[in-house]
Amino acid sequence: MKKTIGIILLVLILVGIYAAWQAFGPTVKAPAGNFFYVKTGSTYADVINNLKEQKILGNTFVFDKLAGQAGYKKNVKPGRYEITGSMSNYSLVKMLKAGRQSPVKLVINKLRTKEDLAKKLGSQFEATEAEAIAFLYNKDSLQKFGLDSNTAITAIIPNTYLINWNGNFSKLYGRLESESKKFWNQERRSKALLKNMTPAQVYTMASIVEEETNKLKDKGLIASVYINRIEKGMKLEADPTVKYAMRDFGLKRILHGHLKFPSPYNTYQNTGLPPGPICTPSTETIDAVLDAPTTNYIFFVAKPGLDGYSNFAATYEEHLKYAKEYQQWLTEFLKKKQQQQQAN
Repeated sequence: MKKTIGIILLVLILVGIYAAWQAFGPTVKAPAGNFFYVKTGSTYADVINNLKEQKILGNTFVFDKLAGQAGYKKNVKPGRYEITGSMSNYSLVKMLKAGRQSPVKLVINKLRTKEDLAKKLGSQFEATEAEAIAFLYNKDSLQKFGLDSNTAITAIIPNTYLINWNGNFSKLYGRLESESKKFWNQERRSKALLKNMTPAQVYTMASIVEEETNKLKDKGLIASVYINRIEKGMKLEADPTVKYAMRDFGLKRILHGHLKFPSPYNTYQNTGLPPGPICTPSTETIDAVLDAPTTNYIFFVAKPGLDGYSNFAATYEEHLKYAKEYQQWLTEFLKKKQQQQQAN
């Protein structure tokens, strides 16, 4: 009798140990990429099926019991949840019930088009690329932000953000737009006003400067050229706007025929700034425009050499001199390069 009781107790102890192991032991397997995604509108049944399909849980019995006790079955929260190989059923239920998701690290650098933005965001968040495109071209969607399809990109400030994965594109765009408002503090708005420009106009000009040079020393000077041209009622005649108008960003040289391309973004054909930015400029470039010095420069052309800097001129005659110097250097440089290639 005692022996039988002992066996029963041993079995109960072993069962208890096994149950405890299943509940609190590292029985959860990390999925590919280490993240488990719960889409908006998912039911508890969807969660269970996905946990099984992704082989995160081999057996869902213990998870199901714990989920019931925790009240998770009727309180499913969408999100992006990080799962490690050392996680238990208990900690998994606790994390999912609390909605303790891991935000996406979104890094925005230079993007040129709304399509580029839609593709980037659509690949990292629940909102799809198609949803993003529909939003960015929809007048009603953008109107509540005081923007339109031309200026939609002005709400995007290049930076690194931590943003929750779930939600529609309107929610995601709204978060980025709120970050833009923080960037445009009173100091920056005051600087824009002193230049008789709105933040959106500064952003658009900065996008052109961004495409013209990566040299900080020249950014403010180039901005001063465009500011002076606008004040004089001259066309900006900015080559990057032609590339954007043609959607041909691989163009190495802008030829005379390219200048005639019909588009409101072609600043050889239209006076003033284009209707919207031609890329997402860096904060460094935006500040360079805001801090652009007062000059009498009207022209600029690349300096001879490979350092990427420009010569600036207040008169057309001076500009022609600098342009000739550059053309002479370029001709000689290409000639030497061709000779070296033939020698090899």
